[in-house]
Amino acid sequence: QVQLVESGGGSVQAGGSLRLSCVGSGYSASSYCMAWFRQAPGKEREGVAGITSDLTTTVDDSVKGRFTISKDNIKNTLYLQMNSLKPEDTAMYYCAAEFHCLSFRLLITAHYTYWGQGTQVTVSS
Repeated sequence: QVQLVESGGGSVQAGGSLRLSCVGSGYSASSYCMAWFRQAPGKEREGVAGITSDLTTTVDDSVKGRFTISKDNIKNTLYLQMNSLKPEDTAMYYCAAEFHCLSFRLLITAHYTYWGQGTQVTVSS
């Protein structure tokens, strides 16, 4: 059974940094597409960054140049390095995994079968 557990969230001031981690079990990260999504109160869940099994990445324009996604296949862990954080980055952040991967759907919520429980990121001005 695939399980994903996020960590690394917290409260920071604008301009600060956080690194989120997502540890997976029950699957091999090297064979899956994975991604980070976020959901702010009252808003739909949106894709932030995704990475294919061959480590091709896609990053949403709203975080381009500030967020970096990476994956350690040996540790079965997905990361999201978030720099220059803004108050509008405040949200619950979720990691997701999908075996039947379509690279052009990396940031599409419906593409993913497996989800973690989320980790809260709060950025104050």
